[in-house]
Amino acid sequence: QVQLVESGGGLVQAGGSLRLSCAASGRTFSNYAMGWFRQAPGREREFVGGITWSGARTYYADSVKGRFTISRDNAKNTVYLQMNSLKPEDTAVYYCTAKRAVTDVVFTTGYPYWGQGTQVTVSS
Repeated sequence: QVQLVESGGGLVQAGGSLRLSCAASGRTFSNYAMGWFRQAPGREREFVGGITWSGARTYYADSVKGRFTISRDNAKNTVYLQMNSLKPEDTAVYYCTAKRAVTDVVFTTGYPYWGQGTQVTVSS
């Protein structure tokens, strides 16, 4: 089992920035590809972005490309989501996810491990 705990959410004005963190425990963190998803009220959960186990590659949804950056520190068992130029439509609960990976790839689906989520609210 992998346990994931997100932090860093909050209220920010449009155009502002937030950095979310996700601390992992329970297994060897560097064996896992990581992802971020979000879910806004009344909408389906959507993929935001992902990073390979090595951190060498990332992939983002078109809606956040150029504004959000995912990084990881395997020594600290932590993955980050840096969110810049935030928009009201970025308001959602953000979830950190993990998937065991045997190759250095980014996954957009099929994550078995999820954190409890952290609320991000962007005011206009």
